[in-house]
Amino acid sequence: MSQPPHHAASPELERLTLGFVPLIDAALLIVAREQGCFAAQGLDVSLSRENAWATLRDKVAAGLLDGAQMLAPMPLAMSLGLGRAPCETLAPLLLSRNGNTLTLSTALSQASGAELTDDPAASALALGTWLRGQGGGQRPRLAMVYPYSCQHYQLREWLTLGDIAPDRDVELIALPPPRMVEALRDGQIDGFCAGEPWGTLARHCGVGRLVATGAQLWPGHPEKALGVTRSWAQRYPATLAALLRALTAAGVWLAASPEHRRQAREWLALPPYLDRSIRHLDTLAHDVSPVHQHLYGPDVLRPTPQAALHFADPIVRQLEAQGGRFDPAVLAACYSPVHFDAATHH
Repeated sequence: MSQPPHHAASPELERLTLGFVPLIDAALLIVAREQGCFAAQGLDVSLSRENAWATLRDKVAAGLLDGAQMLAPMPLAMSLGLGRAPCETLAPLLLSRNGNTLTLSTALSQASGAELTDDPAASALALGTWLRGQGGGQRPRLAMVYPYSCQHYQLREWLTLGDIAPDRDVELIALPPPRMVEALRDGQIDGFCAGEPWGTLARHCGVGRLVATGAQLWPGHPEKALGVTRSWAQRYPATLAALLRALTAAGVWLAASPEHRRQAREWLALPPYLDRSIRHLDTLAHDVSPVHQHLYGPDVLRPTPQAALHFADPIVRQLEAQGGRFDPAVLAACYSPVHFDAATHH
């Protein structure tokens, strides 16, 4: 095992466990383990597959996981006490930007004429026109992955582009990402907004059609982040720095060649990770239309409070609706680049 750079303090922890949900943007965690980036920093990292975001959140808060891939809004929601007791949580590194798809069942897409174009409003307007022509017919049931997620906020924004009231004209439910395609196939839902690979898998299986993407609605938005509690970061600063260096190195390796991205796809397709859900993809290609998912690059990984403003606004509205008051300092702390900059000498 190679050792951390001579100028870096040795990690306080040698063994740690990080959680992930089976999505393409768990790639840096998986690559860092399989390619040896964690080991090069003196870390023995186990990856724990969690199928539901709420379970992952609670395990991080309880200390059962040292950290995890998180929905980008999750550290802020956790810090503000939305969905659970407050737990100060940090996002010291971003794992992806973009990557969400809005998918309707093949039947609903055909009936409404909603289809993917360069303008996400076009598909929303088609669906809205069809719904208004139903004369009070059954409301479509649309799924998102978690109440405090870009998927939820993007789905609501897309609906409003078609003059569809999210709380009146459709039924919104939360489902874990791995359940989306099966639920769509079985008729339990009529559409969903989720991260990849689930939208393109639904399309590949013939049960759904893409009608818009998160990249169209919020270009370049932070989608996933490494999340750790503030108390963990304060207790293990050298371990956190080693984690950030390892994940940055994984991003550099991914960016280096198409062969590396094909190898990464093979790792993600292993049973402990994404298994068969990714077999319809040839590679982890960068910035491919229409999803335009970004998994690597210094401008991708470095967090900033400004980049979080897309999802901060709806979170603030949710907080205030529950009688809470928002402190901008919480947002600044959650997405501060200070840990990333110190670890990587940015």
